[in-house]
Amino acid sequence: QVQLVESGGGLVQPGGSLRLSCVVSGIIFRLGGMGWYRQAPGQQRELVAAITSGGNTNYADSVKGRFTISRDNAKNTVFLQMNSLKPEDTAVYYCNAFRGRENYWGRGTQVTVSS
Repeated sequence: QVQLVESGGGLVQPGGSLRLSCVVSGIIFRLGGMGWYRQAPGQQRELVAAITSGGNTNYADSVKGRFTISRDNAKNTVFLQMNSLKPEDTAVYYCNAFRGRENYWGRGTQVTVSS
């Protein structure tokens, strides 16, 4: 069993920053990687950023240069640093982890970018 808990969402003005955290617990050995997804109202869930067990990262074109995914292996935590936030970044952000063909999801944290 794998459990993911996100935190750090909230309301921020355009141009501001937020740092999301995802703590993973349970049976976490042999996880292939982790990532952040987001889903805005009326839209499909999309990949924002991902990091493999080897440390390689990947970003959606819309967030490159603004968002950074990182991890603290000792604390079993993945972060998403979001800078220069735009209103179009508003969404529920979900943490994801996978092992083999199994995917695990957090419950999501709301990010709202508005003045």
